[in-house]
Amino acid sequence: MKRLIILLLFILNNSFSQNTTNETITIYDKSVLTIIDKNAKIEILGVNFKVAEGPLWDEKNKRLIFTDVRQNKIFTWDKLDGINEFISPSGSTGYAPSFDDGGIGANGLAFNSNGEIIICQHGDRRIAIIGNEKNENPKFETIVDNYNGKRFNSPNDLSLTKSGDIYFTDPPYGFKNFNNKFRELNFNGVFKYYSNGKIDLISKEMTRPNGVVLSRNEKYIYVNNSDRKDPKIMRYNTKTYKGKKFFDGKELAKKFKGGFDGLKIHSSGNIFTTGPNGILIISPKGKLLAMINYGKGLTNCNFDEQEEYLYVTGFNDVTRIKLK
Repeated sequence: MKRLIILLLFILNNSFSQNTTNETITIYDKSVLTIIDKNAKIEILGVNFKVAEGPLWDEKNKRLIFTDVRQNKIFTWDKLDGINEFISPSGSTGYAPSFDDGGIGANGLAFNSNGEIIICQHGDRRIAIIGNEKNENPKFETIVDNYNGKRFNSPNDLSLTKSGDIYFTDPPYGFKNFNNKFRELNFNGVFKYYSNGKIDLISKEMTRPNGVVLSRNEKYIYVNNSDRKDPKIMRYNTKTYKGKKFFDGKELAKKFKGGFDGLKIHSSGNIFTTGPNGILIISPKGKLLAMINYGKGLTNCNFDEQEEYLYVTGFNDVTRIKLK
């Protein structure tokens, strides 16, 4: 009897293989089950977008705010009213020279301490600010639009410190086929903008810096490289700006569609990032814990305030998945 009990305990403790898969989620490390439900399903909230991006949870109004970079609009979703237009135009107002058929709209979004929306604008090639209210004739206020007198390429994503400083990326996705007709900077940068107006260049070595997120202790920023030839996550020290490769996605990229785009950090310290095949969940030490199997490329993700759901933007849809 004692041997039988020991055998049963062994089976239970080892019930997860190195790669336990159901239809939606692949588990690589069972420790991740403290924050996700292995039986959760993907719920579709809206479809027929062109490049949905920048998901931002608005706790005050219990809604999701997100952008469509190609449509040059910002939308909202809530449980009662579904999808609605919110701010249009969102990222291209004629403020800066850009291609009409490039990725011209707003991309990454964040709230400041006053509840205003900080926006990465592709077409206007700046970081701007606007109130959190429906607007069909928006007047954006510029926060920063240049580095050493040269216009940015197309600010893409951002992450704010508690004091209001802004980390952001500046790849060339607002340009048609990355054409350099209107380009003034000869690199794709990762920057820090201080609330006093100072700006630092953290890195110009990444080929396609994209999603950026600040660690909860503000010691590091994590930056996704969306280049399919060099798919990875970099980690930079916020004091020294020294960078190191945090996660190498080359092997995953050989097997699956999609790449590294937006990313966020859960209160557990684990990173939820878009990546090959969907959403990757990665430990603070860079270990792959789980994969949410979308089977396609995605653009970004974010949590609601209670971390009850992970909201995900794809190129043509907006979805969510239940967390624990």
